[in-house]
Amino acid sequence: MKKTPTISFNQPCLVGKELIYIADAIHKQHASGDGFYTKLCHDFFEKEFSIPRALLTTSCTHALEMAAILCGIQPGDEVIVPSFTFTSTVNAFVLRGATPKFCDIRWDTKNIDERLISQLITPKTKAIIPVHYAGVACEMDKIMEIARENELFVIEDNAQGIFGTYRGRDLGSLGDLGTLSFHETKNINCGEGGALFINNSRFIERAEIIREKGTNRSQFFRGEIDKYGWVDMGSSFLPSDILAAYLWAQLENWTSIMSRRRKIWDTYYAELKDWAEKYGVGVPQVPSDVQQSYHMFYLVLPDLQTRTQLIEHLNQRNIKAVFHYQALNTSPMGIKLGGQKGQCPISEQMSDRLVRLPFHNGLSDVEVEYVICALREFSISNRDSKPSSYLAA
Repeated sequence: MKKTPTISFNQPCLVGKELIYIADAIHKQHASGDGFYTKLCHDFFEKEFSIPRALLTTSCTHALEMAAILCGIQPGDEVIVPSFTFTSTVNAFVLRGATPKFCDIRWDTKNIDERLISQLITPKTKAIIPVHYAGVACEMDKIMEIARENELFVIEDNAQGIFGTYRGRDLGSLGDLGTLSFHETKNINCGEGGALFINNSRFIERAEIIREKGTNRSQFFRGEIDKYGWVDMGSSFLPSDILAAYLWAQLENWTSIMSRRRKIWDTYYAELKDWAEKYGVGVPQVPSDVQQSYHMFYLVLPDLQTRTQLIEHLNQRNIKAVFHYQALNTSPMGIKLGGQKGQCPISEQMSDRLVRLPFHNGLSDVEVEYVICALREFSISNRDSKPSSYLAA
């Protein structure tokens, strides 16, 4: 197969007036936080997702840290988190002194297994943190039911799921709080950035204070008080209006961004499902009551050795594919916090077997077809007779 210029795993793409708006933000002489473009983004989120308040942050990590403070997480508390997730999902709560209780994931969606949550609840449990993996919704009705019965907070880590829905409801708007990421690897990006969705109105006033270094500065600028001061703990969680300007240009074009991602995902799925079935390779599964965000396309290989061989096979053809998370319960820090090998078997298998294909808006149809052809060239020894159920848990 003839080589092609490198097909990157990810590539941040300009889709509209990003550079124009960045320059405009500077010319408005308010390049720091909460300027003109930040307000446009806030208004967009609040109207589009019908939520009481949205606040831009410097990252999804910082949005999670704000959520931990708002929920009053303290030393000795416990939070239930999926093991198959990024470290930020857990770090935000560990920083407040909480102990994570690692929950295994479902085989089909790679989301936290809602059937296992109740057995992890103790008198110390304070919150459940569902992560919508690949922008496919967790079983939120069951998770919210468990939370209500046990008086727990629900904080959605929706870093990958913007514009995804669960039974017609927007991801990020279902829990007490929701967090989003605008990192360059995400559908909508500004290089680095995030947002906190405040779905429980009781948190709004304090969230503004925490985000503004513990001051009531936001109330001062609205004319609600005649001076502002230090009234609570906090940090500098608000991003520059330059980043908000970049983000606003992306949000203006969100429908075309999502349409392109859907086309890439659908092409991968349609062209690879027979090859995957032949060799016992898992492909993404999306429940019928879910609208995914088309954040990524992944494959689940039979074992670590095969995955390693596939990544090398693609690399030789200048195609950059990557694996994803290490199961947190087996990581050095996870073990220090009480995790054990074998505790989350499906998460541990995904750590060894899942590979992500190139996926970004800059991918051309020709490049997508090249990746598909390269995959079809790859045969898995002694797997021809194995059906897709070979991967069943």
